[in-house]
Amino acid sequence: MLLGDFCGDTASIWSILGYVVVVIKIVIPLLLIVLGMLDLGKAVVSNDEKAMSKSVTSLVKRFVAAVLVFFVPTIISAVFNAINVGDLKNGGNICVQCVTDVNGSTCTDARGADDQIVIK
Repeated sequence: MLLGDFCGDTASIWSILGYVVVVIKIVIPLLLIVLGMLDLGKAVVSNDEKAMSKSVTSLVKRFVAAVLVFFVPTIISAVFNAINVGDLKNGGNICVQCVTDVNGSTCTDARGADDQIVIK
């Protein structure tokens, strides 16, 4: 139960990390797609076939990267749930819940009423 105690005691830190993950999940995919669209727009304006095909390839790669960045926390959560080993089952799941679902009941219960994180 050592991991469960650690995760419960440090739930505020895990929550802050969870907010960072949420921002990353939104900003990075949008940035990758916007940059890819700008590259494609430049290639279209230049009327260069080689540059257009290169830009389309780059846009597709960036789109795939954006989707992967968006789903990385979900994949990590699925791996931790699949492992379901000892302390993760009993209390270590608080760490994963606070990072993947910041406002979920598991994380808010672990932080307690005095330790609420409010972002305005």
